[in-house]
Amino acid sequence: MKLVSTRTPNLTTTFLEAVRAGLAPDGGLYVPVEIPRFVDIADLLKLDFPSRSVEILHRLIGDEFPLDVVDDLARSAFTFPAPLVPVDARTSALELFHGPTLAFKDFGARFLARVLALGAGDRRRTVLTATSGDTGAAVARAFHGLPGVDVVVLYPAGRVSPLQERQFATCGGNVLALAVEGAFDDCQRLVKGAFEDAELVARLGLTSANSINIARLLAQSLYYFEALAQVTGDAPLVVSVPSGNFGDLYAGLLAKKMGAPIPAFVAATNANRVVPDYLDSGTYTPRASVATLSNAMDVGAPSNWERIYTLFGGDHAAMAAALRWGSCTDADTEATLVELDRAGYLADPHGAVAYRVLQANLRSGEQGIFLATAHPAKFMEALAPALGREIPLPKSLSDLLALPLLSEPLPADQGALRRRLS
Repeated sequence: MKLVSTRTPNLTTTFLEAVRAGLAPDGGLYVPVEIPRFVDIADLLKLDFPSRSVEILHRLIGDEFPLDVVDDLARSAFTFPAPLVPVDARTSALELFHGPTLAFKDFGARFLARVLALGAGDRRRTVLTATSGDTGAAVARAFHGLPGVDVVVLYPAGRVSPLQERQFATCGGNVLALAVEGAFDDCQRLVKGAFEDAELVARLGLTSANSINIARLLAQSLYYFEALAQVTGDAPLVVSVPSGNFGDLYAGLLAKKMGAPIPAFVAATNANRVVPDYLDSGTYTPRASVATLSNAMDVGAPSNWERIYTLFGGDHAAMAAALRWGSCTDADTEATLVELDRAGYLADPHGAVAYRVLQANLRSGEQGIFLATAHPAKFMEALAPALGREIPLPKSLSDLLALPLLSEPLPADQGALRRRLS
């Protein structure tokens, strides 16, 4: 696999070097130069999830890693299921929260950690990531205790759920959690600024575990094939993706380019409507994010929209034809949580947004899937008031309540981050 920056057509690199760098030197994001189209999709869908993942990743990465290395990467990373659960007569939830940190980020973070460990040698690396909630937990867990790696997680103070915060801010050891005085967009800006500091990158061996890292998105593309392997019936499929930084939607579009028979994707957002407004108007205007119940989607300047824009060659008409979209208010989110609960399905706020926007975009004769990206118990503060009852905590979450928070405050200032990293 050769990768190229979204901003400089001749700035190419290998897969492993792109993973290690995270961000391209020109500030762009790495994307595949070519996306292979598989002609044997039916045969691939007959394989189990780990075996299919090995085959797809080997085809993508090519000769850069031997097959036995790819086999070990995939089988050691993807050790948990992604079940497709019926919700109503036309709609199912693809549950992506059965990994160790109960969120879809486990797929990408565990694969990324294993790729970075390849050929690391004696060079110490610093994984720098921004999180709006679940990325921090998945990255902290994937890298915690690994020799030769330091992890720094930036998160917006007071704008992630308490349980999400405890998943990464109680680790200690090689994991440093920094509570940024601002929004997620400030955290993301600080991370990008650090990667533009050549001296800092070289001295600390900086790499990113955000969805700006292409390894995470390749891993996430795999569960779209797993959804197809579980679908019954032949009605056209529409997949609704709860979207904040838009990495998961890009991963789905990659799967479609590879041949996954998914006729339509729905970009589902909360009140942070930058992308729906762009698709409506053709004018792209990033702006400050607003806080919502679905906090992991509170992004006003989504990084991965640059990848989607590049995938479509900047053609607004092509994007509008390929996608469906919509947004959901907090009031709508609460009403949908109640509606789903009465129907017998317990969703988290992000899944509720995806379900609500899917229903508005599902046409006659189609079947829908929405991504359930996190365990509902992680959002007790949102669910309990809406549903009028407490949600039982899995043991992996309840055990965190007795641990002290180890995070440090950080101003939303590039110099302050540089001084702390130094």
